[in-house]
Amino acid sequence: MATSTQTMSQTQQWHDIAQQIRVDSIRATTEAGSGHPTSSMSAADLAAVLIAGHLRCDFSAPGRPNNDHLILSKGHASPLLYAIFKAVGAISDQELLSLRKLGSRLEGHPTPALPWVDVATGSLGQGLPIGVGIALAGKRLEQASYRVWVILGDSEMAEGSIWEAMGRASDFGLDNLVAILDVNRLGQRGPTALGWNTAAYVARAQGDESRAGRCGDPGIGRLARPARRGITSTGRQGRARSLRAAGRLPCLAEL
Repeated sequence: MATSTQTMSQTQQWHDIAQQIRVDSIRATTEAGSGHPTSSMSAADLAAVLIAGHLRCDFSAPGRPNNDHLILSKGHASPLLYAIFKAVGAISDQELLSLRKLGSRLEGHPTPALPWVDVATGSLGQGLPIGVGIALAGKRLEQASYRVWVILGDSEMAEGSIWEAMGRASDFGLDNLVAILDVNRLGQRGPTALGWNTAAYVARAQGDESRAGRCGDPGIGRLARPARRGITSTGRQGRARSLRAAGRLPCLAEL
């Protein structure tokens, strides 16, 4: 009973964080009069599970060498990232509402003006290749314990650079790199090529010998179980571990 109660409490926490991220994404873009609230909202559940249970980062000390790295490859969803920073106490509510204002650190796309942002993103298809470089440096040069988390959008999965990066990650055995794919089915000009066909994304990832998985049933609690598997399982020797998450609003059910 205690375990069941604890699980329900944890799930409720994830739900509350996700809802706050959605609300803050809307508040920030409404105050700015521009931005991409829907792309931010679609990944809120993924972000909630990530920051509540898996992301290891001391936001008060961004220079710590073993801090995890978080890259928002779909940089147009910057309100999502800024809402995450507010949720963990890295920025204030006042700064959140300064999105896209002159002199604000919160630009339309994330930049290293913020100490928790490694690289400016927004040109789609760039986040995962950069993540491969950081993960490779952590594993081969720094021999650090940090993980690199990359949040991808489904529109950028049409970019060849994503699949090239996935192949290189597998070649280098980067089990410290985790790619999270937010599938919301829509691009700027209409539906994406694969739509809700998340099985196709998984099959293509597995073709690059990456570890890939989906969460098939609705419910935010389902998102955490593949995350735990992706983190704790070493996978096959010499092959990258790729955690892919996707789904439909409001629960992002396919991972």
